[in-house]
Amino acid sequence: MYNAIICRYHEIAIKGNNRSMFETRLVENMYYLLRRLHDIRIARVRGRIWIERKDKNSFTDDQLAIIREELPRAFGLESFSPVIMCERSLAALKTAVNNSCRPYFAAAFTKQPAVSFRIRAKRSDKKFEPDSKGIEIELAAEIARIYDPDSLEVDLENAAITVWCEVRSEFAFVYYEVIRGPGGLPVGSNSPVLALLSGGIDSPVACYQIMKRGCRCDFLTFHSYPYTPQATVDKVRRIAHHLNRFQCPARLFICNLAPLQKLIRDKCNPRFRTILYRRMMFRIAAALAAKHRRAALLTGEAVGQVASQTIANMATIGAAADLLVLRPLVGNDKNETIRAAQRIGTLELSNEPVPDSCTVFAPSNPATAVFPSKIIAEEAKIPEYPDLLQEIIAAIETLTP
Repeated sequence: MYNAIICRYHEIAIKGNNRSMFETRLVENMYYLLRRLHDIRIARVRGRIWIERKDKNSFTDDQLAIIREELPRAFGLESFSPVIMCERSLAALKTAVNNSCRPYFAAAFTKQPAVSFRIRAKRSDKKFEPDSKGIEIELAAEIARIYDPDSLEVDLENAAITVWCEVRSEFAFVYYEVIRGPGGLPVGSNSPVLALLSGGIDSPVACYQIMKRGCRCDFLTFHSYPYTPQATVDKVRRIAHHLNRFQCPARLFICNLAPLQKLIRDKCNPRFRTILYRRMMFRIAAALAAKHRRAALLTGEAVGQVASQTIANMATIGAAADLLVLRPLVGNDKNETIRAAQRIGTLELSNEPVPDSCTVFAPSNPATAVFPSKIIAEEAKIPEYPDLLQEIIAAIETLTP
């Protein structure tokens, strides 16, 4: 019975002269997410985005299932609703309600003998008669004609069922659901970034957060073969595959850091190993970002979470890369990030017990406040690292997860 989907955005609506660019990008992303539906048309109409079948027929149950699954991943979308679009007349609205309300009321009556409901009407066309209040009264009376009035309760605040309807200058429509989207801005409306993606909980959430701000993410992960197993890469690949469900598929770059880690282990102060590892990772990431024209690096760091994420150590590590470093989770506590990971579907993947590169040769007593002068002196003990760095960069693998 649903022959259209109305899609609402929020943040895009406050944009100025470039609003059309954000709308266009959102429509492009929606076409990609709904690519399994070959007969749809997505159009912008007066501050809303509409999805219809090209033949104007109603969506099938299978098509609606795909829409419900995919559209909640469309960044920039505030909410959406399957609607019954009809002629702009009171009779057509009554028919639409009569033909569509029964499944909702039937489901509600299985849970309780009396069902509360409300009508919410809106007229974009103020010339339409009756007014919004009159439409609500007429549609409530239509429902009362279908069911025993004694089994119905009108509740304007906390109704079990809400019937929304709107009358526009071109058409009218009725709907029962408001399905939340992720909000934010459409992916591709801001500059692309390169994310340092580990198998932990934090970095996938950071990727999600920056996608929500319109940035497409490529991913760079590090392993330490033969000191870490193939499972380390396989786990990150699954996480990247999941994150790519929110954007057009991006690349996963895979880098073996073990040769540099052995050099640092053999020649540098053990307390500084993790910081030295991270500085090398940032140098590799910055070189890769420059090669592929990524505008910034992205990490899942949060202040104080581990020894390498104190303010002093983050500054020392960040100084190794001559590129903007984005840290969307910098003020999060761990529980906030865990809840976010659960919401976006990466927590279970991240909780798989697989070692990562930073744990290889990890010191038992890492330094918590190392300033650049100290770490530069440590790097001077390994003058061969720039050449080795280039070899490692040249050996990076590229996958599309």
